[in-house]
Parts: sequence; structure tokens; C-alpha cells
Amino acid sequence: MSSTLEVIDNPESQAIESNEKPLSFKRNSVLILDDEQGIRNFLQKGLEKVFGLVEVAEDVEEAEALRQRCNFDLIISDIRLPGKSGVDWVTEIRSQGSTTSVIFITAHASLETAIAALRVGASDFIMKPFRMDQMMASIESCMAHQQMQRENIVLKRQVDQLYDSGMIGDCDTMKSVCEVIKRIAPMPTTVLIGGESGTGKELAARALHRWSGRKGSFVPVNCGAITEELMESEFFGHTKGAFTGAQKTREGLFTYANNGTLFLDEIGEMPMSMQVHLLRVLEEKVIRPVGSNRQIPVDVRIIAASNRDLEEEVEKGNFRQDLYYRLNVVNVRMPPLRERMDDIPALVQHFSQTLSSDLGVDAQTISGEDLHQMRDYHWPGNIRELRNVIERCLLLNLKPGQCISAEAGESSPAGSVNNSALLEDIEKNHILKVLESEDGNKSAAARILGVSRKTLERKVKAWNEL
Repeated sequence: MSSTLEVIDNPESQAIESNEKPLSFKRNSVLILDDEQGIRNFLQKGLEKVFGLVEVAEDVEEAEALRQRCNFDLIISDIRLPGKSGVDWVTEIRSQGSTTSVIFITAHASLETAIAALRVGASDFIMKPFRMDQMMASIESCMAHQQMQRENIVLKRQVDQLYDSGMIGDCDTMKSVCEVIKRIAPMPTTVLIGGESGTGKELAARALHRWSGRKGSFVPVNCGAITEELMESEFFGHTKGAFTGAQKTREGLFTYANNGTLFLDEIGEMPMSMQVHLLRVLEEKVIRPVGSNRQIPVDVRIIAASNRDLEEEVEKGNFRQDLYYRLNVVNVRMPPLRERMDDIPALVQHFSQTLSSDLGVDAQTISGEDLHQMRDYHWPGNIRELRNVIERCLLLNLKPGQCISAEAGESSPAGSVNNSALLEDIEKNHILKVLESEDGNKSAAARILGVSRKTLERKVKAWNEL
């Protein structure tokens, strides 16, 4: 014990005394547990300068009593203690759910001791004798890691809220959809999402991936946007020289989605030749790049979506029956907006808040009459159309009824505008906003807008003549 204190009490070793910019954890608390009074006194004296609360204990019983009264941010504990060891105590509090950061100190180190400390999630392991600058470096690293963990938790909550906010709906139909998605998300099974265009199929797929816990990426692909000739290469990759134009080896979408999720939107557009390859991958869990003889194992969760009735497509001979059954292990149907009209107020509020922030305009107050008009509309474009209507209202400072009339192609009532006028007003507002951001500099605004200065001047002149 004397040798330990001899080094610790060396004034030159107390880096905290001479630190020009001392660390500060005034909002944090620390518990010091050690049976040597000299160690306790020294650490207490040094740490009271940087921590808001410092408590000391000489045995586990006293430390546990203090812990019951205060949720400490950090515990500094000796390993060898009278009665119960520091490792055994930390093991117990971990089993109770404690996530407090722990730094162990000991004068009797061994490989077994170090392993035991790491197993209970110790942030650091410091040998006695130690200097105060060693302790402070360990504390700084420990608290920085703790802060990062807290920020990650906050970020995770924000991401979860983002996905939850996208799945807005209090109607029974949407509640059932969300319950199914959360239930099947952790499972590796394939999922087929059905529903009309604009009902939020990709949003449901992203929620499935987010709640799955899979470490890989979410990779969305529109099957109707890839030509049949390039589809195999896009999905599985190719080797250099595999075909004309293949100047280098390229990885495919399955590789990018490995350990993650591949979302096949508009799966009904996939040609028969590619359906055969997809079925093989689903069954064998391997891919073979174009031009290669090597098979590559992959762990990819497949989520497919279609606004077509795939059963009808199977009957017509446009879609393979075996692939349909392989994809349709679990079927999730996204309801059209006309079946969830009671969700319109919540959806309108959500879109109004998020879009007004994105566009830099004030959010609108939607009246009861506005909501009544929106409930009376049949919404052929579903939620995507609703979002577009709210965005148009914000851009042009119009009432939802005016935008709905234009959307439906109806004759415009007094005070409303037709589609052409809406587009012209959107263009005008955007150009004027860019001009304002560039302090009226037409050359700079033209570069941002991607038009010539002459074109920009002509448009502005026309507006000024109105």
C-alpha cells in the first residue's frame, strides 16, 4: 500500500493540478470504491475539481447503499475488496440493468482478472500505482464514449420516430398493418407488399428493414426501370469482359444488400428470364456474377411489392407461379387512402409541418371545411397525391379545395386556378426565391436555375409587365 501511495502522491504526477484547461464534468457524478483510505482521499480530492458529485465507499455494502440513492455516471472500483470483489459487485448491478460506466483499478493484475473485468463491460482497467493524468485520460475517454452512446440512443429514437411518423394512422386498418410489420420484421422470411400506387409500399418496406435489426443496407430497386438485357448484371454483377461494354468488374445489387434488405418494387414488371434467376437465389442463397463460374453466398432479405394483382398475372402467364408462392410467404396490403379517411387530419398535419420546414414557408392552418372537402375527394393517387396537394398549397398559399379541384381537372371555382396556372406560379415563386437568395444577381441565379441569363431576364420582364 505504501508503494502505491508513494507514486500517487508525487506532486509531479498530479497532472490535473497543472492542466491549463482542466476537464469539467460538473453535471456528472462519480462513485469511488476502494478499501485503501489514501486512494479514496486522493481520487476524491482530484475528482471534486471536475465532477459535480463525488462519493466514496470502502466496501461493496457501502457502495451499494450510495448507488441506491444516486444513479452515478461513473464508478471507479478496486477489484480486490474485503468480502465481495469489485467484479462480482459490478456483475450483480449489470444483471439488474445498470449501464453505468466502470473503471477498474488493481494492484494485482492477471490475465484472468483482466478478462473478468472486460466481461462485465468495464470501460478501462488501470494498474496500481497510477498517476492522476492516467486516470484523467481514462475518465475522459470513458465519458466521451458514454456521450456518444447517449447521442446514438437519441439518434435511434429520432430515426424510429421518423419511420413511425411515416406510418401515420389511427384507423383499425393501419394499426393492423403496423402490428404485422413489427411482428414479422425480425424474421428472415420474404414479404410481399401489395396496394395501389402511392399507398406507401416502400415506406412499409423501409420500416420492415429498420425494425429487422439487419446490419446491412436497405437497397430499393424499381424492376420496371431496368432493361431486360441489363437486369441480370444489375442484380448479380459481372466480371470484366463478360459482355460488350463490361470494361471492369462490377458488383450487383445483391452484393450491396448483403446482410441487409433488397426491396424489389414493381416486381410484376420483372421479365420471365429474370424471375428464374431470382427464384434460384431465393432457394440456394447464392449468386453468380455474369461471366463468372464462381458462386457467391449472400444473406439478403427480399421484400417485393406490386400494384398489380400477381395472382391474376400468374393466371395470365405473366408471372411464375413458383416465384409468386416463394415471395408471398407473408402478404402485407397497404390500404388506399379512401379506406382510411379518418387518418387525413393526422396526415395533413404531418405533411404540413415537415414540408413547411423543408420549403422554408409558414405552415398553414387547415380549417374544418378544408378537411371536409378533403374527405369528400376520392384520392386516386392516395397518400402521394395528398402530399403533393399539401406541398402545392404551401407553395402557392392556396386552400386545399382549390388544389383538389385542379388535381381532379374540374372546372375551377372562383378564386381557384387550373393546372397550367399552378405550374406557372410554382416556377415563378421558385425563380423569385432564388433571385432573392442571390440578392437580385441574375447571372448567379441563372447558374443555379440552369438557364441562360437571357431566358431569366425574359421571364422576369414578362412578370413585371403583368
